[in-house]
Amino acid sequence: MQLAAIIVSLVLIVVGVALFLRALLQIFNFMRLGQNVPAGTRTDEPAQRTVTVVREFLGHTRMNSWGIVGVAHWFVAVGFFSLLLTIVNAIGQLFKADWILPIIGDWAPYNVFVEFIGTMTVLGILTLIVIRQLAHPRKPGRKSRFAGSNFGQAYFVEAVILIVGVCIFMLHALEGAQHHVDSYEASFFISYPVVSWLGDMDVSTLQNLTYFFAGLKIATSFIWMITVALKQDMGVAWHRFLAFPNIWFKRNADGGTALGALLPMTSGGKEIDWEDPAEDAVFGVPQIEQFSWKGILDFSTCTECGRCQSQCPAWNTGKPLSPKLLIMSLRDHAHAKAPYLLAGGGKTMEGEEKATAEQLKDVPAAALAEAERPLIGTVEENGVIDPDVLWSCTTCGACVEQCPVDIEHIDHIVDMRRYQVMIESAFPSEAGTMLKNLEKKGNPWGLAKKQRVEWTKEVDFEVPIVGKDVEDLTEVDYLYWVGCAGALEDRAKKTTKAFAELLHIAGVKFAIMGGDEKCTGDSARRLGNEPLFQQLGQENVAMLNMAFGEDDDEPETKKPKSAKKIVATCPHCFNTIANEYPQLGGEFEVIHHTQLLQHLIDEGKLIPVTPVEGLITYHDPCYLGRHNKIYSPPREIMDKVPGLRQQEMHRHKERGFCCGAGGARMWMEERIGKRINNERVDEALSLNPDIVSTACPFCLVMLTDSVNGKKNDGKAKESIQVVDVSQLLLDSVKTPIDPAGEAESEDAPEPEPAK
Repeated sequence: MQLAAIIVSLVLIVVGVALFLRALLQIFNFMRLGQNVPAGTRTDEPAQRTVTVVREFLGHTRMNSWGIVGVAHWFVAVGFFSLLLTIVNAIGQLFKADWILPIIGDWAPYNVFVEFIGTMTVLGILTLIVIRQLAHPRKPGRKSRFAGSNFGQAYFVEAVILIVGVCIFMLHALEGAQHHVDSYEASFFISYPVVSWLGDMDVSTLQNLTYFFAGLKIATSFIWMITVALKQDMGVAWHRFLAFPNIWFKRNADGGTALGALLPMTSGGKEIDWEDPAEDAVFGVPQIEQFSWKGILDFSTCTECGRCQSQCPAWNTGKPLSPKLLIMSLRDHAHAKAPYLLAGGGKTMEGEEKATAEQLKDVPAAALAEAERPLIGTVEENGVIDPDVLWSCTTCGACVEQCPVDIEHIDHIVDMRRYQVMIESAFPSEAGTMLKNLEKKGNPWGLAKKQRVEWTKEVDFEVPIVGKDVEDLTEVDYLYWVGCAGALEDRAKKTTKAFAELLHIAGVKFAIMGGDEKCTGDSARRLGNEPLFQQLGQENVAMLNMAFGEDDDEPETKKPKSAKKIVATCPHCFNTIANEYPQLGGEFEVIHHTQLLQHLIDEGKLIPVTPVEGLITYHDPCYLGRHNKIYSPPREIMDKVPGLRQQEMHRHKERGFCCGAGGARMWMEERIGKRINNERVDEALSLNPDIVSTACPFCLVMLTDSVNGKKNDGKAKESIQVVDVSQLLLDSVKTPIDPAGEAESEDAPEPEPAK
């Protein structure tokens, strides 16, 4: 047995290590197929990036938000890397059954560590196996986050970990038995009952058991290594290695998710100059090799855990988009096409082949066939990604927020959209109306700019306008950026008027633009029309800088610069001005209206006194919550309103569910599956609330539409309201009429008419 175990183990070790080293080189060359990224954007602050990797791995920051799953995975992950010396120990035991590692082999702290981590690795993988089986999609459907994952690969990996973990435990117990541990010792604080049982066996039996478990451990470990080396698209295995560089190269060195701003468009590793784009610039991503190397690394890192899928509003409402399946499709396509690309293959923008037939003669037929597939195309067109998948995304950020290995799904989706919109002109027809309105009128509704200030006539106080009532913004505390919806959409205008009245009551000096402002470009950019976003954004930035007194360079007339403070009621405007306008040279201090209102309450400038009775549930806007991490201010405002009783929906805060309007979906028809706003409202109605509140005009419109529809169908009580948080606060801040005073006025004689 010993000789056979030695020979088999040594062969597997040599073959496994050789193939694995070759695989690492192939993966490196494979990643290089992707486009470069702008210099420094993925390598700045190397020390901070290293700290981020250590923190995310040792802290399991995303995984631990899933409770027992995170704890179990932590032990499995830590055990994989920290118990590597047990392989060396097993090799030694093949030659000498009672062999132990030099120096640390009989060191109690090391043995306690091996005992504990080895045991917890076994318990951890057993827990994960049970969880996978409990969540197994045995019936067709979408409830399981594992739907669409490669179960065969997962079972193989789970079996390997379980076998290796059991071998580590048994070899440690056999070590104790052979070294005659006949009383309890800390080094064997878990395995001592097994050590005691083994101690009754003769030396020959103990040796043969040692050879068996050592050989089994080595064989299992290196069969796994050979398998993953030959199958480099096996994400459930390769994420163990690729997760570290993927996290290190993530967008934000400090560990923040790739949410908020979209990245500027690049071509060939450089940002596109929109005033004079290069003739050979590639707009968006038409082919897999046009993704950046970080994108290709993203695809290969996916572990198919399905956390993104379980949170995706599109997937949960019967649409074809699953962030997991999208990334898996891109990964599989990239790996299948790799031999063709590595041989020099690829096509120019005109569709001509870059490589000669001689260069491609050794490329497998399967790779050549894969190279012919369009990146975006229907099933009939043999496309990698179906157009319905691409256009189902609301860019809510749930996938990015939940991904434990920091895949940047939204960036990749928008990059593909950019090519479809800008080059192919292939996008939902309804969105074309929105784009034309933005181009011609500067707002999605196509209304005249003078209508942006019509709402000011509906309030009984003066609303200062820049350039008319105030010369510039140095005269006020805040510019109130009303936004298109807040100025032009009837339901959203209620929020606008309520917030303006609250500022008036609190004595806050503010002003609005006079109608010359344009849409911030959020929807245009997320649809994929980057040039239109650039145009709208640059015009707005120039106008804002002028309004803040930045255009006056004459020393004798120059005023002190204002703090450039902007408050917005729309999270999409807030996100664009705060996070994306700096890309265009616009540096502004932007806050959301709920943040300012909370501050005014804390300062005592707004005092909620009138009770607003009822049960209320709050819907987190995606671009306020996940994209900008603003969760507390709306809830704290409602806490201060007397009479309200808050109850959270099942999906809230980081796991909040989209209303369906983001990613330019506000302007597209929802023809597939259940409407996302109906799914969200059904969740709200399950609590039987009196009020559904939010803090976004898009959400307000989407939720109101759904609630009204359910009222008409008799599925919602007539008294339920959908309101912005500011409307609730205004109702509470206003002092009620004194009933006694009201009675006196009724008894008083009516004034005589003027003669």
